[in-house]
Amino acid sequence: MKQYFGMSRRGELREAVSGLGKPQFIMLLSNKEQFEAHVRELEGLYPGVPSIGCIGMSYDTRSVVENGVGVIAFTDGVSAAANVLEEVSVMPVKYIRRLEQDMKTVDGSRNNTVCIDFCTGNDACVLTTINTVLKHRGVPLVGGTGDAGKVSANGKIYEDAVVYGLIRNLNGRVKAYKENIYHQMENYQFIASRTDKANYIIGALNDRPAKQVYQDILQVSEQDITTQTFKNPFGKLNGDDICIISIKEVNGDSLACFRQVNDSDVLVLLELGDYREVVRRTIREIQQDFPRISAVFSVNCLFRYLLFTQNNYMQEYLDEMGALGNHAGLVGYGEHYNNRFVNQSMTCVVFE
Repeated sequence: MKQYFGMSRRGELREAVSGLGKPQFIMLLSNKEQFEAHVRELEGLYPGVPSIGCIGMSYDTRSVVENGVGVIAFTDGVSAAANVLEEVSVMPVKYIRRLEQDMKTVDGSRNNTVCIDFCTGNDACVLTTINTVLKHRGVPLVGGTGDAGKVSANGKIYEDAVVYGLIRNLNGRVKAYKENIYHQMENYQFIASRTDKANYIIGALNDRPAKQVYQDILQVSEQDITTQTFKNPFGKLNGDDICIISIKEVNGDSLACFRQVNDSDVLVLLELGDYREVVRRTIREIQQDFPRISAVFSVNCLFRYLLFTQNNYMQEYLDEMGALGNHAGLVGYGEHYNNRFVNQSMTCVVFE
């Protein structure tokens, strides 16, 4: 298979698809102002081709498209289906038969098929729902949350929804990866309480106000908390893995996050590691697993993008990922990896 990436910083869709011949699956990454127009135009240009879209920045090995439009497409050797699960804040399982039917149509397996999804919110519930179908065949999932609460599938706009593509590589394997550039800071460990699950709020840590605990440990002012999370997010223990939890804002003496935390959850404080070495390690792992790579599609967290940009590393990062060959992706507001919703991470799928 082959991966195509086209862009237009001016937001001209025809410019972005000027080199795209006969796509078998398309991902549209647009801006708030032009998203709906781009969705309609794309369907007009490629009627009947499975497609999903969201609002967000895109990139390939050359640069990041912060505004405008990016198009990522797969050609020459994939079988794909695209669809939507609606009412994700209430009952996404109501629409699960769509995914079940698409899975039968694509007829993929853990070794040759991936699910890529773009979501408007309620991510943890969405992933649990989707996994009820994917787990039977072991199909991996990579995806993320778009901006502004809108997504698209097959030329239609949806709110309160998750759109997905099932992509089967007809000529080789696929495999999903997750990259974490953080590790636990000393022995800080907390029991969360006074949480508000609906608003992703942590009220207390070890029975002390969450804001005060965070400030006391890191010696930061209240106004610096939301940027300090780039270096020191929380982590939720999940077996041998840690799910990263970013801080969104201060809410009184509490902390509002980008991921749900429940009463009695065990949290740790994380600190930024040697991200350059972590990236190099990920690249080596992928190269060992795949001597021949057709394409890599990734989702990088907005906070990773901001961190890398502030440290003048973003272009270097894209250059290094270019060692894998054709690499393109989305800057997301939350990352999906199989049935897990994580923050401040990179997830990707590699096609042989």
